[in-house]
Amino acid sequence: MKLLAFDTASEWCSAALWIDGAVSFRAVHAGQKHSELLAPMLGELLAEAGLGYRRLDGLAFGSGPGSFTGLRIACGVAQGLALGADLPVLGVSTLEALAEEASDGADEVLACLDARMHEVYAALYRREGPGWCLLSGPVVCPPQAAPRPQTAACIGAGPGFSAYPLLGEGLARIAADAIPHARAIVRLAAPRFAAGLFGPPETAEPLYVRDKVALKVCER
Repeated sequence: MKLLAFDTASEWCSAALWIDGAVSFRAVHAGQKHSELLAPMLGELLAEAGLGYRRLDGLAFGSGPGSFTGLRIACGVAQGLALGADLPVLGVSTLEALAEEASDGADEVLACLDARMHEVYAALYRREGPGWCLLSGPVVCPPQAAPRPQTAACIGAGPGFSAYPLLGEGLARIAADAIPHARAIVRLAAPRFAAGLFGPPETAEPLYVRDKVALKVCER
């Protein structure tokens, strides 16, 4: 199986290529340059492997939550490449990718991204086979309302813990530098592709979670 995965939901732009279990990857702190960096990054990975898009079995992408602009970039690229190369697509939650990236043997992870506006994107996961079972979330909420761990061994993952350190109280450890890396996305996507859990290009949609980004004057 040959899968290409990418994520642009955070300040990082990352890409990964899965070939029968072997993973090669790239990650760059992109700032606001995801749209400039992503296509060359994908091209480099394919060129190194001697592959073209039509030789892939599918595309996986970070569906969100995260930066609204970043999510639209990922979905647009996924749809465009999939339509051009006649490939199926699969979206993977960026919060689940955080859990996968930071777990290091942990069976429970609270994944958290800074959502700005004094809020976080958060979800609680428990390890289940090659993936994760969603216990709570994903939600956008004030830090104090984030899901709470169910076991003392739960760890925290993601930059939300840097923005709001009090979120880490009661957790076994914190991996605040974890990002929703494409290598985690492709590891999660591989068994789902094998099980046929994918869709046509038009099914590539962002998971915003927050559906309101501005307050009316009266609400302020």
